[in-house]
Amino acid sequence: MVLRADVYRPVGQRCPALIFRTPYDRTGLGMYGTFALRAASAGYAVVMQDTRGRGASDGTFTPFVHEQEDGYDTIDWVVSQPWCNGEVGMFGGSYDGVTQWQAAMSGHPALKAIAPNVTASSYHHGWVYRGGAFQLGFSLGWTLSLAAHNAGRDPSVPSSVREALIDASDGFPDTARVLPLADHPYLDKVAPYYQEWLRHPEYDEYWERLDVSRSYSEMTVAAFNLGGWYDTFLGGTLANYAGMRAQSPVGDRQRLLVGPWPHEGLFRGNPVGSMNFGGRSSAGALDAEGLQLRWFDRWLRGEESRDPSVLLYAMGANQWRVSDSWPLPGTEYQDWYLHSDGRANTLDGDGRLSRETPGDQPPDSYVYNPRNPVPTLGGALCCSPVHTQGGVYDQRPIEAREDVLVYTSEPLAEPLDVTGPVSVVLHAATTARDTDWTAKLVDVGPCGYAQNISDGIIRARYRGEVPELVTPGEVVEYRIDLGATSTVFRPGHRIRVEVSSSNFPHFDRNPNTGDLPGTSTEVVSALQTVHHGGPALSRVVLPVVPPDATRPYRTES
Repeated sequence: MVLRADVYRPVGQRCPALIFRTPYDRTGLGMYGTFALRAASAGYAVVMQDTRGRGASDGTFTPFVHEQEDGYDTIDWVVSQPWCNGEVGMFGGSYDGVTQWQAAMSGHPALKAIAPNVTASSYHHGWVYRGGAFQLGFSLGWTLSLAAHNAGRDPSVPSSVREALIDASDGFPDTARVLPLADHPYLDKVAPYYQEWLRHPEYDEYWERLDVSRSYSEMTVAAFNLGGWYDTFLGGTLANYAGMRAQSPVGDRQRLLVGPWPHEGLFRGNPVGSMNFGGRSSAGALDAEGLQLRWFDRWLRGEESRDPSVLLYAMGANQWRVSDSWPLPGTEYQDWYLHSDGRANTLDGDGRLSRETPGDQPPDSYVYNPRNPVPTLGGALCCSPVHTQGGVYDQRPIEAREDVLVYTSEPLAEPLDVTGPVSVVLHAATTARDTDWTAKLVDVGPCGYAQNISDGIIRARYRGEVPELVTPGEVVEYRIDLGATSTVFRPGHRIRVEVSSSNFPHFDRNPNTGDLPGTSTEVVSALQTVHHGGPALSRVVLPVVPPDATRPYRTES
């Protein structure tokens, strides 16, 4: 089997090599083309390679499975070339970040530094699933786009299959409504891994063997992790930085950069959805490519660097900030409690949010009908506007729905700096044996514009360490991971939390039947009840940081 690559390098000298392994076609250079040419001009040999079964490379593409082996062999080939001095780094984002981490897990001694951008740590609960729910918009949309490309390069695939793939991709979100989830027969020949993902809804050996976090203590690479607050893989970016920092023998060689970006953040400026975060927020204004080159100069050439360990963009304040760790030192996790008089439904309901502990209060309820799910409107998504549009959008159309509970604080008198992981603790009951609970953190401006900050989901059966259906009517505590953020709620703004049971097609619809995940052909409605009085302290937990937790970023430092 042959993996094909192009090499861009200085003439007549031995130099460090930077490897870019991609399933997205190396020949056009793509989004990383300018960085590749800039690196070659700076004295690096840049190797642009198609992964197995993609582009011009031989074999069959199966996501994740062969990247350790192929990454090791590629590095081995590169260091054997007369133009390589034996020092190797890797770069790229999304799946091109997968190829970096898997190569690092292979343990090749020549790999000294990587710069993974917007990529995952666990391919189960970071790539395919989240909170136990299937990330349908991304998983199916991404698979369809890759499968259509593979079908076009394989003469054995009938033209009818290629046409079906294109029609399915163009047909979102209706394509995502197909039940059962695996009922896409045109994928069987060109992307059988999609069915395999659905056969493994739980974290088992299939996923564990690929999990980056299992190897933190064994990997000795310097890693520059880049991510975006509105990227679907933000959790993996943060986990890889924190895990390597704490467990790797070279924990002091880790770096983190997070901007107010969607998945394509390094290559797109403002706006992010409908929000302008300011001219300084773009990767171009920051010169993120230059930061990465200095990173490789530090670890492949031994040059000194004064770049910060953690560089974050604080939304709301619209400024870059520096810290020495993540999460930030001095973080206070504040409880903001849900309140109502029993009618928090819609933006015009009586839902309230405050630091005050609630007394006896009536619960809120709504009907979750999987036939009419709450639509996805922005958020941390990937990767195509055909399937879902990520970033910031005014959430008031969502908050007008009866099946969305809305809890809003009074206007703030002082700024509130929320930087770190956000979570919601929900005490709730359902008439179903299994269902979903979703939550969203929102920043409401003085004019009413409702900016989505972060969101999350929990599938009821996966609320604990062992999968378990719920007893209809029983009040259960759920913990919903809303991901992380860095945002300053400014004076006059209000904090809002939305609670519902769907976010489609970002996540698959829970059919409420209690069937094994992905197998239901029918759906039923469920009455959902959220309790927030007495001992049922439903709340959002906000990571509030003091002013001295960060310092302003100075480009000359």
